[in-house]
Amino acid sequence: MTRFVRSASLLFSGVFAGFLVCVLVLENSLRGFDAAVYTQTRLVELDSLDKLASATLIPAMITTVVLAIRARGNDRRVVLVAIALLVIVFATTFAINLPINSDQSAWSVQSPPSDWASVRDRWQVAHAIRTVAAVLAFGLLIVTSQVNATAQSRVRRISQLTMSGRG
Repeated sequence: MTRFVRSASLLFSGVFAGFLVCVLVLENSLRGFDAAVYTQTRLVELDSLDKLASATLIPAMITTVVLAIRARGNDRRVVLVAIALLVIVFATTFAINLPINSDQSAWSVQSPPSDWASVRDRWQVAHAIRTVAAVLAFGLLIVTSQVNATAQSRVRRISQLTMSGRG
């Protein structure tokens, strides 16, 4: 069961982190364009990308919490740090990105608001913060997965040696 939960946690947190990195790259490339292009692109992003974010972040958080409950020792501490990073992602999203998304969904390509660039900048800074947090969480989950796999491999080898009479 723990192996399944660990795999699901890695899958969802990895897809989520990768998704955020892609959006970060797209948003960074938009910095060279005018208000109309930025607004049009944001309206396209807002059409469905929030569904992908929810479909990956929520399961990532749930499976990582379950993993923390099942983990022991240092493994649990590392997973708890990953959860804290995912909570930062969640909090940043709800406090900054979603309210801006809500405002931007009413923007007009023909007449974006005069402060569009400052709104874009706030959204992008918050997005960069949550992207870094998500990538770090995913990295920690990879590390703990590898450490756990190595420890299990050692236990199996010792068990095999003991059972064969060599230990």
